[in-house]
Amino acid sequence: MKNSTLSDAVLVNNYIVGDESALSILIERHKQRIYSFIYSKVFDKDISEDIFQDTFIKVIRTLKLGKYNEEGKFLPWVMRIAHNLVIDHFRKGNRMPKFEDNGEFSIFSIISDGDLNAEKKLIKNQVEEDLRSLIQELPDDQKEVLIMRMYRDMSFKEISDKTGVSINTALGRMRYALINLRKVIDKNNIVLTN
Repeated sequence: MKNSTLSDAVLVNNYIVGDESALSILIERHKQRIYSFIYSKVFDKDISEDIFQDTFIKVIRTLKLGKYNEEGKFLPWVMRIAHNLVIDHFRKGNRMPKFEDNGEFSIFSIISDGDLNAEKKLIKNQVEEDLRSLIQELPDDQKEVLIMRMYRDMSFKEISDKTGVSINTALGRMRYALINLRKVIDKNNIVLTN
């Protein structure tokens, strides 16, 4: 039976017992989903590729150490590893979404809390997901500024240069983005702290 028609679980076992080619098939099979997922979080091709590589280094290490016990749920397991590496990336560069100046948006403070227990981590991941969906609902000009500021840690001067608008316009868009986010959050009764 050709390797490429085998299930993830069988390929994982084959790899663990020494069939190196089984891993390439797994990577090939899932790379689009995993890469797209990483890119949707960091919005940067090079960083996405680095995190993608790191994800599979971690996968290989875990499999080689015989510590894999996900009962055949290979893709969700790899996605979790990728997700944790994305969070590490933001934390390392201290680029977790943050608003240090106006205090009107405290929800971002919970996203950068490093010592969360498992339940809080789940909630935090959910908050992050909810937040991303909410951001998608903003008008494009506001969304663009918000993403540049929060996820790319760009200054308003850089945002102004990149978007071709004045710093004041960029600041205004940011302010409206926050106001609109707050409205959507209130409207949907989304609880962002607990």
